[in-house]
Amino acid sequence: MTRGTGFEALSFIHRQLDGLMDPLIIVDHFTMTEPTFAPHAHAGISAVSVLFEDSTGSFRNRDSLGNDIELAPGDLYWLKAARGAVHDEAPTPGSRTHALQIFVNLPAAQKMDAPAARHVAATEMPVIQGPGHRVRVMTGRSNGVVGATPPAMPFTVLDIALQAGGQFTHRAAPGDATWLHLIRGEVEVELDGTRHPLSREAALVTHGAEEIRLLSDKDGQAVLLGGTPLREPFVQKGPFAMRDADQLEAVIAAHAAGKLGSVD
Repeated sequence: MTRGTGFEALSFIHRQLDGLMDPLIIVDHFTMTEPTFAPHAHAGISAVSVLFEDSTGSFRNRDSLGNDIELAPGDLYWLKAARGAVHDEAPTPGSRTHALQIFVNLPAAQKMDAPAARHVAATEMPVIQGPGHRVRVMTGRSNGVVGATPPAMPFTVLDIALQAGGQFTHRAAPGDATWLHLIRGEVEVELDGTRHPLSREAALVTHGAEEIRLLSDKDGQAVLLGGTPLREPFVQKGPFAMRDADQLEAVIAAHAAGKLGSVD
């Protein structure tokens, strides 16, 4: 997907994988070099921005909670929109943002919570480093290393860089769904003794695989997202994902009436 001259993205949507992405709804792997989207509302979800370290300049993040932050390369911003929040993100002039935009579903019991947000600076993220691997624990945990806690439910985001011959093993929490995607280079995932090459054009999802081994014969980078599937029905329309049609209609009406706030 492209928009104008400053935005290019590859989108993964829950409908494409018959619900296997749960608790993920949408993941966009994008590059943005100029403002592309007007301020927009979210509800019933968390909107998570994961910036990669090869971004340049800054990515201005504003929301109706009163936050106005210039995200730096490698940062993460987690907006728990819940009952509704307005959000605006754009690279500052001369900047290039390489990132993921992730919509994480909220449990029905949290969809009408007050919105909340957390900015995690790259400088605050613990790093797991060893022969042939460097892993940024952006949120959640891996190999006993604990990253930031999201303002919603537990969720793990790992930015995994491998050198030629490098490997890294992540042990997922029992019952977690794990979503993996290639960012650059070449990376394979070994599950139960079978290797699966990752692709920039696809994602790999596994449920209940507690030991996930990533390897690279050359050099590569991948992202791992992990969380407990909600297994709850929901109704989605764009950036809204509510419990049912009545709740969806109510939040759309609230946004139209200006009740979700603004960034102006």
